[in-house]
Amino acid sequence: MLNEEMNLTRFWTSQNDDTIEMKSMRDGFGEGLREAGKRNKNVVVLTADLMESTRANLFAEEFPDRFFDLGIAEQNMMGVAAGMALSSKIPFVCSYAVFSPGRNWEQLRVSVCLSKTNVKIAGAHAGFSAGADGATHQALEDMAITRALPNLMVLAPCDYEQIKKAVLASAQIKGPVYIRYHKQKLPQVTTVVTPFELGRAQIFREGKDVSVFVCGPMVNKALRVAEKLQSKVGVEVINVHTIKPIDKEVIVRSAKKTGRVVTVEEHEIIGGLGSAVAEVLGENCPVLIKRVGVRDTFGESGEYEELVEKYGVGEKDIEEAILKV
Repeated sequence: MLNEEMNLTRFWTSQNDDTIEMKSMRDGFGEGLREAGKRNKNVVVLTADLMESTRANLFAEEFPDRFFDLGIAEQNMMGVAAGMALSSKIPFVCSYAVFSPGRNWEQLRVSVCLSKTNVKIAGAHAGFSAGADGATHQALEDMAITRALPNLMVLAPCDYEQIKKAVLASAQIKGPVYIRYHKQKLPQVTTVVTPFELGRAQIFREGKDVSVFVCGPMVNKALRVAEKLQSKVGVEVINVHTIKPIDKEVIVRSAKKTGRVVTVEEHEIIGGLGSAVAEVLGENCPVLIKRVGVRDTFGESGEYEELVEKYGVGEKDIEEAILKV
């Protein structure tokens, strides 16, 4: 069962446990980078004047000769990374997601994706992570602009442990990968022993009434809502950490079982996880779908949780969507 369907009902942490440790995904990213560097001498890291914010500094402290700060020049940074990849290096390009892949999308498209160059792009402070920095720094469109690029894998890990695994797995495969991650300390969903496989969605909670497909930090919120509603609704919670290529098999199987689907993402409602799931089901298993996401608007300055609630991706929004379908 585990190998065939990635059913991990025993491997996630109950989100109603008051002892859950809070950890930042960016710390997990930095530690994953450092471990990848230990495992493979060809791993190099590039940043655009955001070493500490992205946690690339953890790699730089251990491997200073394999770390390169290109300054505030994201387009140049992507070109340099492509050149390094063509010289047998495995470059990780680190910046805020609004700047990379936001500012250097053309270089990502032409210099990396077109030729399947082995560059890994890390988009920090995704979603509302940038908080008080406001709309200019809040990446709510990054999955849409990367999912549209041929040859590019798109990942949205759910927590500290999972992003470490995503970094290590990305370093081991050839080809472009985009990894989005968040700044805030969040409740941990997975543990060290939770299995992880690129391209395979994970069933964290079984249910017969509604399928909830979710990614990133919204996974812990979806699990909390599912536990709250368990006496009323059997909610199946599926962590879709790989947005592209998406796990069509698990999505269709779950939708056929429940007949009702909710998607949840800290991203624009257009072009992200919800769109990807709707495309799969529209072609293979048309069912009732309710998408929870940011509805065609920019954000604003504010505290992270306040923004999540205001822009319609909080726990109450997930609960309302589940009950509506």
